[in-house]
Amino acid sequence: MSSAILGCCAEVVAGSAAWLGRGLSCVCAQSSESDARPSFDLTPGQCLVSLILKFHKPLPLAFGFFASVCPPIFRLWCCQEECLQRLQSRLDVSYDCSIPEHQEALRALWNAAFPEEELRGLISEQWKDMGWQGKDPSTDFRGGGFISLENLLFFAKNFPKTFQDLLQKQEGDRSVWEYPFAVAGVNITFMLIQMLDLEAVKPRTLVGATFLKFLAESESAFDLLYCITFKLMDHQWLSMRASYMDFNAVMKSTRLQLEQELLLEDITRLEQLPSYGLLSQ
Repeated sequence: MSSAILGCCAEVVAGSAAWLGRGLSCVCAQSSESDARPSFDLTPGQCLVSLILKFHKPLPLAFGFFASVCPPIFRLWCCQEECLQRLQSRLDVSYDCSIPEHQEALRALWNAAFPEEELRGLISEQWKDMGWQGKDPSTDFRGGGFISLENLLFFAKNFPKTFQDLLQKQEGDRSVWEYPFAVAGVNITFMLIQMLDLEAVKPRTLVGATFLKFLAESESAFDLLYCITFKLMDHQWLSMRASYMDFNAVMKSTRLQLEQELLLEDITRLEQLPSYGLLSQ
């Protein structure tokens, strides 16, 4: 394997096309086979990850060579693998309206969104004010699972000003027909899961593999990336002067921008991403 790696290094470092998944595929936005597939110049660290993906080896085998010559990298990858498994366990949890903890989380979301308005019930026409499709939000959570509710709660608690700005559409020259806030949030969760290839046993994309370094630094990396993505999506929405029917195009543009930022050199924390600066607490 070592000789194959040495033989392929020049090709990879030169910036051969990186396959980043089959385009956007989420609850409201679908990709087409003709979507452009972006390519990026790879750093040496990304080159290593790309080679492992190229050989399609299980990580213990793929790192057998590197474990002998670079133990710190091997230990780091093992840590990343454990963090990934914990995140994947969150993805497996469906929203269940019969579970008290899930009910409380939904109430907490309402209180964060509308602190001065009492919720009359978990099934109520009031939920439409937040951008749910009907009076029962649980039907919309099917697209993203319980983690999509956790993402919204994390956003509301850690970036309350940005959360309220997006919920109330307080910034920018808004469209008459705006995107529904809550449903857009579920779509963002689903898009990130697809983009980062989180449902695979191991990430099969360069962006997904790169994300693991952020996840190893912080267990809340996915939630923070969600907040960054939501604000970036709204920023793209305003820049494109979009309306409801443009939602798919905005999501694709958001995904491309996010992929490019995640692959920037010298980015060791999500807080260093250019789009993080769009958030305000």
